[in-house]
Amino acid sequence: MFASPIAKLIQQLAKLPGVGEKTAARLAFHILRAAPEDAAALAAAIGEVRQKIRFCSICCDLTEADPCAICRDQRRDGSVVCVVAQPQDLVAIERAGGYRGRYHVLHGLLSPLDGVGPDDLRVTELLRRCGGTGSEAVTEVIMATSPSVEGEATAVYLAKLLRPLGVRPSRIATGVPMGGELEYADQVTLARAIDGRREM
Repeated sequence: MFASPIAKLIQQLAKLPGVGEKTAARLAFHILRAAPEDAAALAAAIGEVRQKIRFCSICCDLTEADPCAICRDQRRDGSVVCVVAQPQDLVAIERAGGYRGRYHVLHGLLSPLDGVGPDDLRVTELLRRCGGTGSEAVTEVIMATSPSVEGEATAVYLAKLLRPLGVRPSRIATGVPMGGELEYADQVTLARAIDGRREM
């Protein structure tokens, strides 16, 4: 039986994805053994990220400044928007270095079995962007969702919504393994997938 503060810490750590009760207990005892300043720095970093990080009002990425740095960058092509499921996917594509358009982060994928529908994603914001006109009018949306059942379903759903707006939906090319996650794909595979995208 752990003391109440330790039990509470383990309970909170166990809520993290991929962390079971045993791993949570190991992490809790690591924090207890750490130097007080390290534990305080961890607590401060968690507090700071909750206070300062927000959604970009344009692309819905996580950012400290609104709009985010990519949306503010006038050198990027605003007519092409790459849709990703999570901020980690955006980082992976940026690391590959070949894409110079803008992004839109959905913060999830359609998954009816898990109760995730269109209203749980940033779909409305994407459609609002694609309905614009002028120099920043979106002409193409690249579906860069993972090639999983949920990723494909999300891409097909968005393509159906985008076509009536006069926007050309395209899909990243094959090369990313089926069932894989973009976050873990290598840079060359991601760069080729973006370059070899196809119309849906």
